[in-house]
This record gives sequence, structure tokens and C-alpha cells, in this order.
Amino acid sequence: MASTIDLVADLGESFGAWTMGDDQSLLDLVTSANIACGFHAGDPRTMDSTVRSCVERGISVGAHPSFPDLAGFGRRAMDLTAEEVRTDVLYQIGALQAFATAHGTTVSHVAPHGRLGNLVATRADYAAAVVDAVGALDPSMIVMAQEGLLAEEARSRGIAVGIVGIVDRAYRPDGTLVPRTEPGAVIHDLDELVSRTVRMVVDGVLDAVDGTEIAIAADTVLLHGDNPGAVRTAAAIRAALTDAGVRIARLDSNFRERCTA
Repeated sequence: MASTIDLVADLGESFGAWTMGDDQSLLDLVTSANIACGFHAGDPRTMDSTVRSCVERGISVGAHPSFPDLAGFGRRAMDLTAEEVRTDVLYQIGALQAFATAHGTTVSHVAPHGRLGNLVATRADYAAAVVDAVGALDPSMIVMAQEGLLAEEARSRGIAVGIVGIVDRAYRPDGTLVPRTEPGAVIHDLDELVSRTVRMVVDGVLDAVDGTEIAIAADTVLLHGDNPGAVRTAAAIRAALTDAGVRIARLDSNFRERCTA
């Protein structure tokens, strides 16, 4: 299936004196970063230092916009209008774009976070709102998403889509994620995570929670950084993919290669 894959992690999720994850260690393993933009996590100092670290390592910078939900880490549903989603996403990308410009780089992709990231796959108004924001600001940015309405909306407007494989989350047979509120939604076993990743990247398939095999043509593998074993898991996954003959490269360079091939 894929001979080249991007590895991305959700980073910059510390806030003030509170630290989330080991970003510096993960930055040595990934090729792209989804950086929190202040609505579910992150603050100006964290955004600035995370972008700086990405530039120093040649890692592509991506915006990770969410619902305005610091207390719930962006994982709660909120009754926002599509216009609120559009302007909130535009605001968050713009904030990260300022730090990217200050450090001599650009925002290469946009990956909605948490509950917003779930809903844009199934709510047409939210999907359109996110694409409206991306299209108005910089339509050369890649939209990172699972297959669903956001991916379809972006493609329909000529915006590149990077399909995300989320190996530490259980999938339903329809390709959507099992909600975190349900048992077995999050997978922790290291051996299972590694084997799922290699199978998804090399063979393009995963087993859903009911045992059925579903197709996932991933462009990037998401490595969640908000758990104690994140760095160990990321290192094991990267090593296993390399051993399987998969080249690890940042998403935006992969898309440029496709366009010029």
C-alpha cells in the first residue's frame, strides 16, 4: 500500500505552568506536528516554542483548532453555529500563522481536534465551515482528516486532503471512531499498536471492533502524545515501519512529490 508515510503528533498542548506530554522527545520521532492554538490547550509561549522547535528539526507545522473548551480539552460537544466554527477556526489558524511567520515557516496543514474533529466527518455545516476558513486564508494548506464529509468538502473545492490513520483508537465498521466514553475505545497495548500501524500502512486495512476488516488508505499516522507511554510507542512504531521498508517523510513534501511526479 503506502511506501511513504508521515508521522504526526498533537503537540503544544501545555498551558501556562501545566505541562502536557514530552514534546521534545516526540519531535525527534515525528515529521509533522498538529499544534494546539489556545482553544483546547496551548498558549502564546507554548505555541511560539513549539513552532521554533519544529523549524529547528525541519518538521512541518500544522494548526490543531478545536471548540473553545479549555476545561474539557476540546472533547465535549458544544452547540456552536457553523459561523462560529468558521470564525473560531480562522482565528486559531491565524494565531499559529503569526508564530510560523515569525520563525520563517508556514502553516502547512489544518487538523481539527477532539470533538470538532469527530463532528466534521458527519456534519455538513461544520465541514463546510472548516473548509471555508482554510480556503479563505490559504487554500494551499492540506486538510488532515478521516474519510468523511470534511474530506469530501475539501476535495470538492480543490483543497488537498491528508487521510489520518489513528491506530490507538478503535474503529467502527463504518470507519468512524468508537467514542472515548465507550469501553475499548482507546488501545494501549504496545504490540497491538505496532502491528496495527504496520498493517494499516503496508496493507491498507484495520480490524474494526466487530472483527470486520475495513480499508484505510492513510497518508499520515497520528501518534497521540498525551499519555505516559507516548514516546516509547512512537519510537516502536517508527522503527517497525522502517523495518517494513516504509519511508518516513513529512506530509507536505509527500504531496509536493505527487504533484510534480
